[in-house]
Amino acid sequence: MAEEAGKKEPRKLVPKKYPMPEQDPKERVHNFKEVPLGQDAQTIILEAKRCLQCKQAPGREICMNGCPVEIEIPRFIKAVQDGDFAQAIKILREKQNLPAVCGRVCPYEVQCEGKCIVGKKNEPVGIGRIERFLADWERNEQKHGHVETVKPTGKKVAVVGAGPAGLTVAGDMAKLGHKVSMFEALHSPGGVLVYGIPEFRLPKVIVQAEVDYIKKMGVDLKTDYVIGKLDTVDDLLKEYDAVFVATGAGLPNWTNLPGENLNGIMSANEFLTRTNLMKSYSFPDYDTPNRIGERVVTIGGGNVAMDCARTALRLGAKESVILYRRSEAELPARREEVHHAHQEGVRFELLSAPVKFNGDECGNVKSLEAIRMQLGEPDASGRRRPVKVEGSNFTLDCQTVLIAIGQSPNPLVPMTTPDLKLTKEGTIAVDSEGRTSKKGVFAGGDIASGAATVILAMGDGKRAAKAMHKYLTSDPSWPAPEVFEKVACEK
Repeated sequence: MAEEAGKKEPRKLVPKKYPMPEQDPKERVHNFKEVPLGQDAQTIILEAKRCLQCKQAPGREICMNGCPVEIEIPRFIKAVQDGDFAQAIKILREKQNLPAVCGRVCPYEVQCEGKCIVGKKNEPVGIGRIERFLADWERNEQKHGHVETVKPTGKKVAVVGAGPAGLTVAGDMAKLGHKVSMFEALHSPGGVLVYGIPEFRLPKVIVQAEVDYIKKMGVDLKTDYVIGKLDTVDDLLKEYDAVFVATGAGLPNWTNLPGENLNGIMSANEFLTRTNLMKSYSFPDYDTPNRIGERVVTIGGGNVAMDCARTALRLGAKESVILYRRSEAELPARREEVHHAHQEGVRFELLSAPVKFNGDECGNVKSLEAIRMQLGEPDASGRRRPVKVEGSNFTLDCQTVLIAIGQSPNPLVPMTTPDLKLTKEGTIAVDSEGRTSKKGVFAGGDIASGAATVILAMGDGKRAAKAMHKYLTSDPSWPAPEVFEKVACEK
């Protein structure tokens, strides 16, 4: 009996995540307020208690293996289990400079949560939701708290671009004692966080709060400062000991189909920049017009396409349509974004691709011609290749078309830095630590990888910051030129 009394009861695992309250779809489609409303402290502690506190072991895949910025996830979740939010956010901040951002837009379902042991048989622990809660708690309760200062190294670092990669490098280098200056071409810092991601997914006040935290570390920020115009990278190297280039992928890709120059057809970049950064959603309070017809067609299937389609509804479109050449199973957008789009009434024209755009006598788009597709064998991406179904052409009336088929690297810095080697895709060639072919110059994020996610850009920043610190303090050696020739060829 005594032996039986000493036995622990087997832990009862809650199989599903605790629900996240959200705005009602019928209401939110008419406003730009954030869709998920956040969870309270009691719910977050219960969610954290779903974590099994798995230990790292050789060959064992756990949540930490899926985190590009190397957060010690079990540690901060253990602090939440104990109700110690101050300790939890402190642990998060050791590796993560933008927790409120990543808790909202990071594709954690395929990264940390994708590796969660609980997720093998049940829903994974809501790591992203816990991160979001902690960042919001810190902002509201601690006002971002006290920022520790460190002994200056005397080294100066220039960061070109204040997007996710640039902000990560700036924060990490400041933590190490280097004097950091950030140069941002736009009037607001944040990069894609401010011009690309809509307010209903990522409120800009949250981005600004994260930027303010990094500035508290002593980082100097210069906005409206275009490197490649006002100064070049070579100019920066005369004043700074190292330069990190993070200018992103802001050059839109086009279909190059007949009629693409008609009025009412625009890139996702322009449409979202007008809406988000220039606040056309508050027109006429903000004097930025954004033409929206009764039916808006967005071409593409990624997160940017979902952002466009959902934004169009909020700007007054009576119907918003996604035109995508594969099936829903192949949509590259996050499942959460697709789910929200369906809830809000976005119509999906799947297995369809545009053929040409038709205009009226005034040069405005009035319809597009498309063709049905069927899926063939997998292509290089691993997804089944779309094949045209001959004779299946159809016409879709529309007054606005948004092209959301990807972006290419911003060419300005490469064009004004002639000895910077590029890949055939136009990205800056870098080694595994973010070093470029030009000594003292590092690069990361979309300018080096091509268009990717916020968290992957941040991961690039983390790796580059480690290499920059080593270069500045202990090892000024640099890879041989042939290293970058090989990278360029492999790309």
